[in-house]
Amino acid sequence: MSSHEEPSSQWVVNTAQASFEEDVLERSQKLPVVVDFWAAWCAPCRALAPILEKLAEEYAGQFTLVKANMDEVPEAASQFGVQGIPAVFGVIDGQIADAFTGALPETEIRSWLDRLLVTNRLANATVLEQDDPEQAEIEYRELAGQMPEIPTIQIGLARVLLTQDKLAEAQAIIGQLSERGYLEPEAEKIKAALDLRDKKDDRLEEHRAAAEAAPDDWPQQYQLAASLAGAQQYEECFEICLNLVEQDRQATGEDARKLMVEIFQALPDDSELTATYRRKLSMVLY
Repeated sequence: MSSHEEPSSQWVVNTAQASFEEDVLERSQKLPVVVDFWAAWCAPCRALAPILEKLAEEYAGQFTLVKANMDEVPEAASQFGVQGIPAVFGVIDGQIADAFTGALPETEIRSWLDRLLVTNRLANATVLEQDDPEQAEIEYRELAGQMPEIPTIQIGLARVLLTQDKLAEAQAIIGQLSERGYLEPEAEKIKAALDLRDKKDDRLEEHRAAAEAAPDDWPQQYQLAASLAGAQQYEECFEICLNLVEQDRQATGEDARKLMVEIFQALPDDSELTATYRRKLSMVLY
């Protein structure tokens, strides 16, 4: 097929170097794009092309197939790191999400496409978590019902349940994942957050008054810090913990250090609070 021929389907696009960014990267912001790097002289490419085009028609808009003639898009091929053809890339939100090389059987290509579409739905659900957690929960539940064996889906569901304070359900999911004998880093983060929520009680102000009345009662100070952690008042908690590490290093100070580390794990990786208090804790310890 020449890149100048009309596409065989509304879901198939023939690209050129000048339009590649628009056809692939910009288009992938709206729906997944499958890029097929091929050449007229490549026999496996000719075998693969009709399968991809058939599937593009069958999936009817769930993805767009972009045909990229290697001889006409050398810069794009270099950008994608193409070393052999046919080379097929799945692009989501301007990023390569998956790829394969060679003329795979149709059944394997279907499985590959299904994984790509799941990846796209996961990405959409993750975006929804910030502005519409209820809708994100619906997306995750649908995915979990279809593919319960994929941990990333279960982790996403647990995360959005935690956001909505549906703690028992989130804990059940993390518990099931833990039965495998390990947890992914994101699941560990959720577990840490759930453990902190377990420290929440209705006596925060009572603990605060008791701590103020006995500033040298280290166990009482730690009780206040733990209660603050449960209430997600982390900065005040950190200040108390740092003081305990300085004043009572081998006893409540060690518990305070562990509490700080647990909070670090629960907070986002780019949290400024984490960065600030990791540094302060390091200065106190060393």
